[in-house]
Amino acid sequence: MKLYADEPGHDVVRELDAIAISALARVEVPAALWRKHRDGELDASATAVLTAVFERHYRGDRDHEARFGVVAAGPAVLDDAAARAAAHGLRAHDAVQLASAISARTADPDCDAFACFDDELRAAAGAVSFVLVP
Repeated sequence: MKLYADEPGHDVVRELDAIAISALARVEVPAALWRKHRDGELDASATAVLTAVFERHYRGDRDHEARFGVVAAGPAVLDDAAARAAAHGLRAHDAVQLASAISARTADPDCDAFACFDDELRAAAGAVSFVLVP
C-alpha cells in the first residue's frame, strides 16, 4: 500500500528496487485503496488511477514489465501459512504474506528483507531471520 498511498514509511518502501509479493496482494491492495476512498481519504478518480497503477505493476503491460515478483498462494505456501499463524499468532492474511516471503527467500536466498509496518508481522518475520525494512 505504501507504494500508492502517502502513509508513514512510504518513502522507505518507494526506494526498494526488487519487490516480491504474495498473490494475496492482488486483492488486498485494490481493496485497501477503495477503502481509503470510502473513508474519504482519496477521491474516486485518484483511487481509480492508483488502482490502475497497481494493476500495471502487478501484471505489466505491453510497455512496462511487471514491477513485482508474485509468489503464488499455492498449497505449500498455504500449509506453511497455517503453521506460521499458529506459531506466531498471526492473522490469516499476515501468515500468508510471511509464508510467501519465506517461499521467495527459498527460491532466491538474496531475497532476505521483509518490508512491513505491522508489529506482530514484523516480529514474526524477524523471528525467521528476515532483515526488517525499515
